Amino acid sequence: MQDRKTLAKKETAKSDRGQAVSADLIAVVIAVTNGEPRVLTIGQAAGALPSGPFELGHRSLQSGLRAWVERQTGHPLGYIEQLYTFADRDRIGDEHVQRVISISYLGLTREEQTERSPANGWHGWYDYFPWEDHRAGVPTLVSGILMPQLRAWADEAEDPDTRHDRWQRATIAFGFDECHWNEELVLQRYELLYEAALVAESRRSSNTGSAPSVPGRPMIADHRRILATGIARLRTKIKYRPVVFELMPATFTLLQLQRTVEALAGRLVHKPNFRRIIEEQDLVEETGETMSATGGRPAKRFRFRQTVLAERTVAGTKLPLSRV
Repeated sequence: MQDRKTLAKKETAKSDRGQAVSADLIAVVIAVTNGEPRVLTIGQAAGALPSGPFELGHRSLQSGLRAWVERQTGHPLGYIEQLYTFADRDRIGDEHVQRVISISYLGLTREEQTERSPANGWHGWYDYFPWEDHRAGVPTLVSGILMPQLRAWADEAEDPDTRHDRWQRATIAFGFDECHWNEELVLQRYELLYEAALVAESRRSSNTGSAPSVPGRPMIADHRRILATGIARLRTKIKYRPVVFELMPATFTLLQLQRTVEALAGRLVHKPNFRRIIEEQDLVEETGETMSATGGRPAKRFRFRQTVLAERTVAGTKLPLSRV
């Protein structure tokens, strides 16, 4: 008869096999091209972010990520920072027995650097989150589709407190009932739509196969959630760190810089105030060159003043938003 210790070891080994864990690395690589923020994807349906498993041969997590992105897209990464670790049990789907932990990174680059690689796929991030672009005002999608569907979702709750909580979360996230729109709540908005079964990804982990979904390109597993996390991080970070210049060419006009900030924030900024803030923070310096502008006088060219990084720890665009 086997002793208790032997049986315990066998049960532990069996349990360990049932709880196998692997780690993969996922990159949210962002560029801004012609005033539109874009994300680098792989696959024919543009539904996946560059990713791959962390291997023992990788010297570090970052080196492993760089290796996977370059192998899959032909793109050598420049600026990257760790984003978040995703480990929810149901994040991949019930069909996956193995638990997958994803360590995500945010990378900033310029799209023209990758045109040589046919494996690349650049797509506007507003294709995935059309409710996030408020540069032309509140999208009709928000008031015409999201508001009534989220109201119906809130009202279907039997408990009054639950109904109140659901609608309060919706009003804060989407700016309903004259609430202020907060451009940084990208992930909260996606999570709310997921909980309400209004995005395609919801139907993979529930029995709501016939539930309607709102416009927006879906992604595999929880890649759209990871992309939302990257967008939220970047929208927050441009306010206190000069990371926007990682997306700019070597020289640029102030209007080009403004349009890039607006593209990322999904909001218009007040032009005079924006230029005043840039000048007050001494973020850029003139190159002595100009660029011909249509219907106006030539615009001065500027470049990022690199010494800003050594002079202070807080420097950003501060987003003097226009109320439109």
